[in-house]
Amino acid sequence: MLAHCNVSLETAMGQNPIKRLFIGRIIGSFLKPKVLSDKPFGKNSPTDKSYIFTDTRKFEEEKSKVIGSVKKFFEGGPSQCTTHPHPFFGKFTPEEWSVFTWKHLDHHFRQFGV
Repeated sequence: MLAHCNVSLETAMGQNPIKRLFIGRIIGSFLKPKVLSDKPFGKNSPTDKSYIFTDTRKFEEEKSKVIGSVKKFFEGGPSQCTTHPHPFFGKFTPEEWSVFTWKHLDHHFRQFGV
């Protein structure tokens, strides 16, 4: 989960741009308001395969990396956000990237009781 969150943070900061998904080009803009709403992410939401890790990772390394990335993302403010579109939802403003990233991290932290 931490490796997944790290890659997601990298995407939000422009370090890991991912091409738009075909299905996202069709329905992403319709679902974007829902994902950016005040409602938390639901369980078992679909995940792009580039964000799924099945190999063994070193917990402390991934934890340290996610803490550093969160600090960098927070301290950089809107200027830290990418101008690349989200792979599914499309164009995001820096504020939308911030909301999405917060909701995504919150989703996984709640999932694991953090």
